[in-house]
Order: sequence, then structure tokens, then C-alpha cells
Amino acid sequence: MSSERKNILITGASSGLGEGMAREFAAMGRNLALCARRTDRLDELAKELRGKHPGITVVTKALDVNDHDAVFKVFGEFRDELGTIDRVIANAGLGKGQPIGTGYFEANKQTAQTNFIGLLAQCEAAMEIFIAQKSGHLVVISSVSAVRGLRGNVTTYAASKAAAASLAEGIRSQHIRGPIAVSAILPGYIESEMTGKASKTPLMATAEKGAQALVGAIEREPVKAYVPGWPWRLLAPVLRFAPLSVVRKFS
Repeated sequence: MSSERKNILITGASSGLGEGMAREFAAMGRNLALCARRTDRLDELAKELRGKHPGITVVTKALDVNDHDAVFKVFGEFRDELGTIDRVIANAGLGKGQPIGTGYFEANKQTAQTNFIGLLAQCEAAMEIFIAQKSGHLVVISSVSAVRGLRGNVTTYAASKAAAASLAEGIRSQHIRGPIAVSAILPGYIESEMTGKASKTPLMATAEKGAQALVGAIEREPVKAYVPGWPWRLLAPVLRFAPLSVVRKFS
């Protein structure tokens, strides 16, 4: 990283990974632009962070990333308020779903739309700002589930996260020689509202350790990072090439 990314925008910041990352970056003295659908929780978080870290600026706005016009509007307003946006963490996502063909198309469609089309809007809005600034760091939060197709309730989720990782790589290819950095971050099991039944797995990282690992990886501005590094840097290649009879045990 050539210089500190002082002003950081995080979507889906009212809970889970977004909330955890906001706390970690606030402790590092970064200014935060936080957005999510649930403004009550978002405002409570902002109040907490301002109290603990009075030297930082924290601004909040309501945002549903499926309102695509609002994504561009809110990102632009954050830029105007802070002067610049140095890093965008496209974290907002949805984890609900059901096995394909069981009558729950609407739930699967909502996940696909939020995790890919909503993400596309975030990436477009972020890159417009970064191209105008001639600097910035786009962070796409994908998932280890992107490595292979998974069965059951997470089939659509895993597919949407594979699309997210591919989108990040395509944007990075476009700007490989420019001043804009693009990272795909692939978390494994980290405690959050979204992990649900997976909370019983011995591979689950606590929310605090997961947030610390995420922020540590993001600060390095990698092309791609599995988080936490242990055990996912080892397991991800295994999952990529293992037969489906083995892969299906992870979902």
C-alpha cells in the first residue's frame, strides 16, 4: 500500500463482518462511511465508535444495495462529506436460500440479486469515484464457498460468491497497471448472523478474531486472500480439486 487508506466505506455495516471490520478500522484511527438497511443498529454502532475514538469521523446512511440508484447516490454523498473515499469494502450480502427445485425460487433469487447485481452496483459506484480520484482500493467480500459448487441451502449463495470473485478479478485485470487496487477476500466460517447452522463446526472463527483477520488481510491489499489464513489457505486448494463426494461434506 502506497499510503494509508484514511476514509473507508463499508456496506452491510450494521452487523456481522461489516460491524466487526468497522470496529477494527476505528481502533486504527480511520474515518468511516457506514451504510446498511438497519439504521437503528448502524447509528448505535456509530455512537459507540465516536465515543471510543473521538479523533475519527463516522458518517452513516441507510442503504439497500438492491436500490441501485441509491447506491450511486449514497456513495457520492459519502465522498462529498469526507472529501475522498480511499477504500470501499463491498460487504453487504444475503445468505438465505433453499435447494434448487424445491419451490423456493424467490429466496434464491433474492440472494443472487443481492450478492451479485447489488455487488455490481457497488463496484460500479466505487470505481467511478476511484477513477475520478485516480486512486482507491476496492475490496470485494466473496467467500471460501466460491471455490466449488455446494449443495443444499447454500447452492445459490456459493454461486453468487463465485461470481463476486470473478467480478473482482475482471475489474483488477482492467486496472492492473493503474493506481487502483482491487482485492477479493474469501472468508471461511466466521461467527455472524449469516453462519447459522455452520456455527457448530470446529472450523468456526470467533467474530472478533475473524474481524481482525479480515482487516489484516485487507490492509495488505492482496489480489486474493482466504481468511482466516489458517486453515483456509490449505483447505481451499483441497476443495477446488477434491471429488464432489468430499466437497459436499462442507455444506
